[in-house]
Amino acid sequence: MPFQEGDFVLIDYTLRVKETGQVIDTTLEEVAEEAGLHRAGEVYEPMLVVIGAGWVLEGLEKRLREMDVGQEATVELPPEEAYGPRDPEKVVRLLARRLSEKGVRPRVGERVMTELVRDILPEHIRSRINRPWGIIRAVGSGRVHVDFNHPLAGKTLVYEVVVRRKIEDPVEKVRALIHRRLPLVSAEDFEVEVGEREVVIKVPEEAFYAEGLQLMKRGVASDVMRFMPDIELVRFVEEFRKPSA
Repeated sequence: MPFQEGDFVLIDYTLRVKETGQVIDTTLEEVAEEAGLHRAGEVYEPMLVVIGAGWVLEGLEKRLREMDVGQEATVELPPEEAYGPRDPEKVVRLLARRLSEKGVRPRVGERVMTELVRDILPEHIRSRINRPWGIIRAVGSGRVHVDFNHPLAGKTLVYEVVVRRKIEDPVEKVRALIHRRLPLVSAEDFEVEVGEREVVIKVPEEAFYAEGLQLMKRGVASDVMRFMPDIELVRFVEEFRKPSA
C-alpha cells in the first residue's frame, strides 16, 4: 500500500553522482567504508523520513510515496529535480584584500560564510545567493573566485533506496523523532508516555550533558506536535537522584 502524508518510514539509501559514479552519502556502513567516506563516531543506520515533511528531495519523496515496506528502487534525479543547474553568476570574483579584512584566508578550498561577505558581493547577485557558504575555487593576481553554487548543482543524482520499516506505534514515533536529533544516545533509554493530548519524555542521565540538549528538546517538541496533531503538550522530565551510600 502506498505511503500517505505523515507516515513514518525508515529507509536505507546510497546516493551517487551519475556522471562519475561517486558515492556522496550513504546510510550503509560497508558502503561508506568501500567509498572512503567512513567517519569514526558516525551512526550508520536507516534514516527516518516522515512523508510530506520535506526532509528529502521532492523527487525522492515522490517515489517513496509509491513504495512499500521491503521494496527497493533506483531513483534518478536530473539537476532540475535535485539541486538545480550551475549558475555561472554565482561564481564571484572578489579582492583577496577584502576577504583578508573579513578574516578569511584566501586559499583554495576554504569556506567563505555568505553573511560575512554579503556586503562586498556584487549588488546584482546578493539576493540570488541563498547558500550559507561558498568555496574558494581559485586564487591569483590579488583576486579570489568564490563559488556559491551548491556542490551538487548541475549533477544528476542517483539514489539506491530500500524501505526498511513503517513505524506505527506512537511511542516508537516519539523515540524516532528523539533519535533523529540526538543519535548518540539510545532512543530506548528515553521513557515515553503518550496520552490523548500529552506526551511525557523522561530524559536519561547520559543525555543530561549532551551538547545542544535544550535545542534538541525544543525541536523534538515541535516535531511531535507537528506530526502527531492530537498532541497539545510535550513535557520533559529530568530526575537527579542522591547517590546511594
